[in-house]
Amino acid sequence: MATAKLMDFDKALELYEPVLGFEVHVELNTHTKMFSDAPNPANELYHAAEPNTLIAPVDLGLPGSLPVVNETAIRSSISLGLALGCSIAPSSRFARKNYFYPDLGKNYQISQYDEPIAFEGSVEVELEDGTIVQIPIERAHMEEDAGKLTHMGGATGRIQGAEYSLVDYNRAGVPLVEIVTKTIFGTEHRAPEVAKAYVATIRDIVRSLGISEARLERGNLRCDANVSLRPRGQEKLGTRTETKNVNSMRSVERAVRYEIQRQAQILADGGTITQETRHWHEDTGTTSPGRPKSDADDYRYFPEPDLLPVEPAAELIDALRAELPEQPVARRRRLMAEWGFTDLEFQDVRNGGLLEVVEATIAAGATPATARKWWTGEITRLANSQEKDVTELVSPENVAALQKLVDAGTLTDKLARQVLEGVIAGEGTPQEVVDGRGLAVVSDDGALIAAIDDALAAQPDVLAKIKDGKVQAAGAVIGAVMKAMKGQADAARVRELVLERAAQ
Repeated sequence: MATAKLMDFDKALELYEPVLGFEVHVELNTHTKMFSDAPNPANELYHAAEPNTLIAPVDLGLPGSLPVVNETAIRSSISLGLALGCSIAPSSRFARKNYFYPDLGKNYQISQYDEPIAFEGSVEVELEDGTIVQIPIERAHMEEDAGKLTHMGGATGRIQGAEYSLVDYNRAGVPLVEIVTKTIFGTEHRAPEVAKAYVATIRDIVRSLGISEARLERGNLRCDANVSLRPRGQEKLGTRTETKNVNSMRSVERAVRYEIQRQAQILADGGTITQETRHWHEDTGTTSPGRPKSDADDYRYFPEPDLLPVEPAAELIDALRAELPEQPVARRRRLMAEWGFTDLEFQDVRNGGLLEVVEATIAAGATPATARKWWTGEITRLANSQEKDVTELVSPENVAALQKLVDAGTLTDKLARQVLEGVIAGEGTPQEVVDGRGLAVVSDDGALIAAIDDALAAQPDVLAKIKDGKVQAAGAVIGAVMKAMKGQADAARVRELVLERAAQ
């Protein structure tokens, strides 16, 4: 694949205005699928399942099978619509979206078209410096997910060059809500940052609602990013591209930046932009052509004849509205004030996606400062080295328990890091690791004094300096004692005892 020519980002913004739009798909964590009673298990169970075992006749499109709407999915969709500031339709209808779906057995998708369940909303997005951007929401509609194709025999794992493909219908029929923004203007040089912040905000909203795990790397949350450019001073919008299924916050940001630079160079060279889907390549940081993008007419939508309209009672909508959690922006501001963090300190927590685990750690008994220290420091370092998410390594409760051992004087910070490694390795709770490895601080002054006397006897010149008032010389003795105690001593207490013994 030839590498595209890219224009300098700042130069591209001098010549063209970026225009954005996003389609975010949220997988709902219902117990069963959207239109069948096939199981829709949690992530770990889903990924461990054998292919084509989480299925029912409806998911396979077998003749005579009829869809039945999942009530919990309806409720979750309404809650999400309300959280996005949308109006909830008194009556909405499912439609058939006709397209060649090799991973949907019936060869069409049940979705919503001109009668979505939620419409006309707006969501606040906060950028890293605290700037608030309003993102207009056009609609949020319900649909079903497709299955998964695995292309075999090729060099790249893509359909090009593959000898054959395997289809797994386990994901077919999983409930989705697709959130479609209106056209977004005015983001200018912050367009990539706005893209990242918007997807992060959607993730935070659906997690706070408890309707999805919203993990991009697992496909619970997927973003299609639409980007077009128009020359400065021109009214007519440019031709857009749609980069599909970008699977991390960082990649959303990079994909939008790349498309701005790529399209700007094509336009500056006198070329034209093709309206198409594009694939994001994480390894190279580039996009490549997918297929020409179809308009709605090409999908031949028509009302789904096997499903009645969805007509939620006003009382249900009011009840779900009353249960809405705090909006992400308001919640972050409240927590920052409660925890006493500076903007920079809170940015470390917010930008790393650590807000929930830090909050849970504080709730388990740690102070805000120590919770932040552990999660943004040692745990993040270990997670990065193992290429894992921080939440996969250790629980907030264990982090709080570890800090309690430090506060009690049972562990030094250095010993606590060893204990943390033991917890991550599966050796038990922090206390069990301390007991199993024998890592507790030596609190017996008798043992410390014996080690100090040995160190002073071995370094008479240092002892003489201390007696002469050069107390900084005590560092050599303290180091020897800490080595003899294998780091299991309180350095401050060792220093006190060294000065006491030297004065005798």
